[in-house]
Amino acid sequence: MAIAAFSTIVEWYDFTLYLYLATVLSRVFFGGNEAALSTTLGGFAIAYLMRPLGAAVFGHVGDRFGRRRMMLLSMALMTAAMLATAALPTYASIGPASGWLLLFLRCIMGFSVGGEYTGVVAYLMEGAHRGRRGLVTSSAAAASELGGLLAAGLSALVVNALAPAALDSWGWRIPFLFGAVLAGAVLLTRATLEESPEFERQVIHRTVPEQPLRQVLSRHRAAIARGFAISALGSITYYVGITYVPVFITGTGVMVESQALWLSTAAAVMVIFVTPFVGALSDRIGRRPVLLGVGVLSVLAPASCFAAMGMGSYGAALIGALILAALGGAVSAVGAVATAELFPGEGRLSGLALGATAATAIFGGLAPFVAHWLVALTGWQAVPGLMIAAVALGVLPVFAMIPETRPTRSA
Repeated sequence: MAIAAFSTIVEWYDFTLYLYLATVLSRVFFGGNEAALSTTLGGFAIAYLMRPLGAAVFGHVGDRFGRRRMMLLSMALMTAAMLATAALPTYASIGPASGWLLLFLRCIMGFSVGGEYTGVVAYLMEGAHRGRRGLVTSSAAAASELGGLLAAGLSALVVNALAPAALDSWGWRIPFLFGAVLAGAVLLTRATLEESPEFERQVIHRTVPEQPLRQVLSRHRAAIARGFAISALGSITYYVGITYVPVFITGTGVMVESQALWLSTAAAVMVIFVTPFVGALSDRIGRRPVLLGVGVLSVLAPASCFAAMGMGSYGAALIGALILAALGGAVSAVGAVATAELFPGEGRLSGLALGATAATAIFGGLAPFVAHWLVALTGWQAVPGLMIAAVALGVLPVFAMIPETRPTRSA
């Protein structure tokens, strides 16, 4: 279980690094013209469209052949894509083709991550004590944020340490090479993983589904819809409320790149701090009350936080970013276990692919691009927060009717 959680650090370091270096990559691969940053963020969104496909493919492997095999395959693919990204020629070398190659590799990473996170969540939940599922499964969310923290911290270090010319020439490759080395090391350690006890039970009782996707679609449509709602809020609070923040701050001129990246590092620490407490709280009082609580906060807080971050004050920006980070971490912590518990072990990964991962593609990958476009169009800095509030209002009725999935103490 520790190896599984640590592996998620590397996977999410590799995937979120792109967004933290978006302004640099826009110059290196898209020429740095007026539309370059929008094109770079569009690439992030396109990669997310591959996540449901990757989740469906890897989910079938995990449901049919085991969680361990699925996690090995996803990490092998991520390692290869990360190494290839570090070796890419730039716009200065081959022109627009460099941008297309970058986008292709981003799609490969999106395909890989589609199976990675759901596999780790299921693996942790299935191996945890029934009374500690929320706490243990939330470690996947905390580990993913550790990966984001590592990406933000190393990006900030490289941006601050190198002159702009050196950064654009070769310095941007350092974080990607580091990620490729980490991913290769994790791939080796994952070979030591034991299989999930839930999948072993299915093998013993011969209940492993032959067509898990079809089985989930025919028997668990309501669970798919509920998982979609939970993941919609989790995705937009994370990808607009946390990872989009450095782009928002630099785009509005409040801070320079290096300052914004250090602000993101502080936000990542806040997520890691909040996550285990919320996971443990869901074990104590239940998944539904916690979901309702974070849903209400997601309606009330984000717009004012973004407005504060756009005021030009470093202190206001820090407070707004930390509040948004705490909110995003709380939703991810309870959402991880709540979505996994909606499905039985047979077909669980396929169910997560159809519900949770599909929502992430829409409300995660597309959301930063839409937020950036709306801010540029309207000039209204509270718009990203209003996007979060709108999604929260839409999913609150679902949260109010969702069945409680926390195992009872007698169970």
